[in-house]
Amino acid sequence: MVVLAAAIVTKSGKAVISRQFREMQRSRIEGLLASFPKLTSTGHQHTTVETEHVRYVYQPLEELFMVLITNRQSNILQDIESLHLFARVVTDICRSCDEQDILRNAFELLCAFDEIISEGYRENVNLAQVKSIIEMESHEERIQEIIAKNKEQEAKEELKRRAKQFEMQKKEAQKRGQGFMQGNFSSQGNYMGGRFSPALEPTVQTTIDSPAFNSRSSTPPASSGTKARGMQLGRKPKSTDLFEAIKTEVEEPLLKSSRSAASSTITKEVEGLHVWIEERVSMAANRDGGLEQMEVRGVLTLRVGDAANARVRLTLQAADDPAINFKTHPNVDKNAFKNDKMVQMRDVSRPFPVQQNLEVVRWKFSTRDETAVPLSINCWPSPAGDGTCDVNIEYELEADHLELRDVVVSIPLPAEPAATVHSADGSYFVDRQRRVLDWQLPVINSSNKSGSLECNVPGEDANGFFPVMVSFVSERLICDVDVIEAHNLETDSPAQITKEILLAADDYTIG
Repeated sequence: MVVLAAAIVTKSGKAVISRQFREMQRSRIEGLLASFPKLTSTGHQHTTVETEHVRYVYQPLEELFMVLITNRQSNILQDIESLHLFARVVTDICRSCDEQDILRNAFELLCAFDEIISEGYRENVNLAQVKSIIEMESHEERIQEIIAKNKEQEAKEELKRRAKQFEMQKKEAQKRGQGFMQGNFSSQGNYMGGRFSPALEPTVQTTIDSPAFNSRSSTPPASSGTKARGMQLGRKPKSTDLFEAIKTEVEEPLLKSSRSAASSTITKEVEGLHVWIEERVSMAANRDGGLEQMEVRGVLTLRVGDAANARVRLTLQAADDPAINFKTHPNVDKNAFKNDKMVQMRDVSRPFPVQQNLEVVRWKFSTRDETAVPLSINCWPSPAGDGTCDVNIEYELEADHLELRDVVVSIPLPAEPAATVHSADGSYFVDRQRRVLDWQLPVINSSNKSGSLECNVPGEDANGFFPVMVSFVSERLICDVDVIEAHNLETDSPAQITKEILLAADDYTIG
């Protein structure tokens, strides 16, 4: 098909706006549009009119006409489909299709026309894509704003939790009649050390002794009768003072890594050998399901429990993919790892550190191949015409070898925190504070590879239901890294080893 021009005209043939897609003189276009009303027949339901040289394809828009002028050899079905898209664009941009509103939005309409037709030929676009192009909205900027907002919210929640714990420790110290220094709180471990840690959620040890608290609660402390001028903890009960006391300790590390783990989990003493293998996957996909970027970052952490097992060699397996980029610790033999996937000291006579966490191998996998996505999500919001949207969202497990647990798909609720769910696999929860609908699925594996949720949500703006955020964990990894053998070089015999394997979603977004 070849579209010569697209125009919005009055019933008398006056052009309100017109866009030529082929080289034509203005007088020629004006003459074609002026003759258009004379060719239309009143009382007949036609959408096309042909002359000796051109064809008019038209559709009424209240008191105006949307008209496409094409050559006679063009495909009539494609012409009508293009006409309907033009009409939908006009009605979407203009509130009322009168002459003044058309002129007021002339620039946006002409830009939209150029996105539909290029050099006379139809572009493969739909209404949503045209709107997205006209808005010139940065998807990456929206993602970064959401990530920053989520991290800020998590930091505030962590501050409140630790402030409450701080207050409880102060009360306990007062009841025991002991001095309480702020250092006692921050010395409970290297919780905010910033190291890569293979645990999911932060856990903080407390020094509260519940039995002692109960046994002393009815007896005032021995020093309560003295007028001490030292640290009088009861003078400043305001929670803002507590926030300031621990702000530097908590807030910055949380913003750097919102899911860093407690050192009490990873620094526990182990017997023999223990490894933590962790991967975190981040993904950004567009609303049509196309993958924009996926990145997997992994680390293998070794902890030697005693000197008898310090001289050890680990044999690894990993997915046979050249796109996976491995890096080893400077003290690890790089040639042995490159050739045989073995982890051992560069100088085999040297032992690994005892009771220390050592990140021996890291890896990174980046791709835009849609077949590598572990879990695909499709969200289809459709305006219902009554101020609400019918939202259909479905998932499909693409990686059959994975078993995902604690899956949560968070759909934004743009108008108000409410939703009427008609059907759902799994369970759901409306978080009024975060203004999201959390779709919760305990397990996704090869036996339930797909599922869906259907609901009706207030609000007509389909863009408001994006981006969709996804979180999950798994005991299988995308890059399939694993320790298959541990060998004690001191005794030249196999060594016992324990493992913890974790895959977690980090910044997994759609739209």
